[in-house]
Amino acid sequence: MEDIMPRNFRLLEELEQGQKGVGDGTISWGLEDDSDMTLTNWTGMIIGPPRTAFENRMYSLKIECGQRYPDDPPNVRFITRINMNGIHNTTGAVDKRAVPVLTRWQRNYSIKTVLQELRRLMTVKENMKLSQPPEGSTF
Repeated sequence: MEDIMPRNFRLLEELEQGQKGVGDGTISWGLEDDSDMTLTNWTGMIIGPPRTAFENRMYSLKIECGQRYPDDPPNVRFITRINMNGIHNTTGAVDKRAVPVLTRWQRNYSIKTVLQELRRLMTVKENMKLSQPPEGSTF
């Protein structure tokens, strides 16, 4: 039987990884408020991929890891306005059904997985050329 890591240990690990920064710096994440002992409310950042309508833009997101995380996927919402399939056009909420890693969520996925997937979706044909709201506008 596999050892199940308690939610808080898992999230502390994700926090540490976010603080170290990963790879190429195109995504980042951390706690919204350092004093949040429940490790529930997070912020994320995605830098739009080159050769897309999102290029050179910084997208801020709110990520909520509920009490059932990592068994259940987090709730994710863009703060920065974005025009993209699967993102609600008035609230910025990410539709779980439109994002493969959220639809088929697995316990070993993480905040990093979600941010990487959202960035990857910016490069798909249906999204990469969509006209974007003025830079800096928010939901």
